[in-house]
Amino acid sequence: MTPHPDTSALHTRLQRDGFAFVTAEIMRDLLPASALTDWPAFVASWNDLAPDSYLAASGRHRRRRHATFSADAGYGVRAEAHQPHYQSLHYNPLQGDILRWFEPVLPAIADGASLRRILAFCHERFGALAPQVRHWHVEVHQFRIEARADEAGEPTPEGVHRDGVDYVLVLLIDRENIERGTTTIHAADRREVGQFTLTHPLDAALVDDHRVFHGVTAVTPLDPAQAAHRDVLVVTFRRDAAPR
Repeated sequence: MTPHPDTSALHTRLQRDGFAFVTAEIMRDLLPASALTDWPAFVASWNDLAPDSYLAASGRHRRRRHATFSADAGYGVRAEAHQPHYQSLHYNPLQGDILRWFEPVLPAIADGASLRRILAFCHERFGALAPQVRHWHVEVHQFRIEARADEAGEPTPEGVHRDGVDYVLVLLIDRENIERGTTTIHAADRREVGQFTLTHPLDAALVDDHRVFHGVTAVTPLDPAQAAHRDVLVVTFRRDAAPR
C-alpha cells in the first residue's frame, strides 16, 4: 500500500527536525470524521475534568484527567489499570519524584472511537519512527488551562522541558476566549528552533522527546470579563521493555 502523502511528509519532518506542527486541515485527513464518531461527546468531556491538586501555584487553574494504555506491535492498543503519573525531578523540577494520582479519563471516553483512533494514529506514526520497539507504555492526559483577568494560565508551569518519554502528541481540542499560548521548540542547548500556536481544533504538535525541548507561553483572556480556557489532549509514548 502506498503511504498517505501527508504521513510520509510528517515522518520525514519528524526524522529531520525532531518535531512537527500539523495543521487541523491535515489532521482532519489523518483523523477522518468517519472514525471520530463520538467527537462531540469527546470534546464535551473536557467540561468534566478535575482540579489538578498537585499544581504548585493553584490547582484551580489547571484541570485534568489521566489514563494509561499499552501498545504492542501484535495486539495494537489496549487499556491498562489506572495508575499514577510519575516524572523524575530531572524532567519536572516542580512536581518530580511524586506519584501523582489524577482522576481517570471517563470510561466512555477512554473506550470511545475518537480516543482510540488518536491512539492508533500515534502508534502508527511513532512505531514507524522506532520500528525496533514492540512494546510501548502510553499515557493520555486531558488538560484544561484556565485564564483570568488577574492571572494568566500556564500550560507548562515547569517552563521549557522534556517529558522523559520517547514521543509526544499535543492535540488542540478547543480554545475559548484565549490569546497567546505559543508552543516553542528548543534544541539541546535551549536555542529556539521553532514556534507555532495551536489555534484551531485538531491543530497538533508531534515531538521527539529525546531530541528537543518544548514549552508553551502563558494564555490570557481576550475578554477579561468572560471565562477563558485552552483544552488539549496530550499523548506520550515510552518504550517498554517489559510488557505486562
